[in-house]
Amino acid sequence: MMEYQFTLRYQLAAQDSDALAVAERLGGGGCDDAVVGIGLPGRVALAFTREAPDAGQAIQSALADVQRIVPAAVLIEVAPDLVGLTDAAGIVGVSRQNMRKLMLASSGGFPAPVHEGSTAIWHLSDILSWLQSKGSYALSGQVIEVARVAMAVNVAKEARRLAPPL
Repeated sequence: MMEYQFTLRYQLAAQDSDALAVAERLGGGGCDDAVVGIGLPGRVALAFTREAPDAGQAIQSALADVQRIVPAAVLIEVAPDLVGLTDAAGIVGVSRQNMRKLMLASSGGFPAPVHEGSTAIWHLSDILSWLQSKGSYALSGQVIEVARVAMAVNVAKEARRLAPPL
């Protein structure tokens, strides 16, 4: 068994407007391996450190636990997935400036962003896979695995919203 760290963010339904009560239900119902954040009205974030054989099982079991405890909650995202250069740099353990230099020096090789605007956003999994292929960064296999599963869950969640499906 390994420990996997990830965050689940949810939008709460009107009947779950008492975020403190929701946090207590989550803690008592099987999510006692998460720190529950209730800072934004109508939202809850759970920062898990969950033991499981692999990241997929860790995240799937956490999603199932939250669904069982707060069935009307709507998943917003699994993190870490969508990141800017600053977040990616922090996860890799380099400065933002270093990450930006890597991006600019590898114009054709650095992963394309998911969104490009005043702030560009990437899938963390793409950046970590690219860095791993370079071989010059010691990256945790668990972080890479969690990022891949988080991206897969988020992309699948968004794909289900398409009508008609592509």
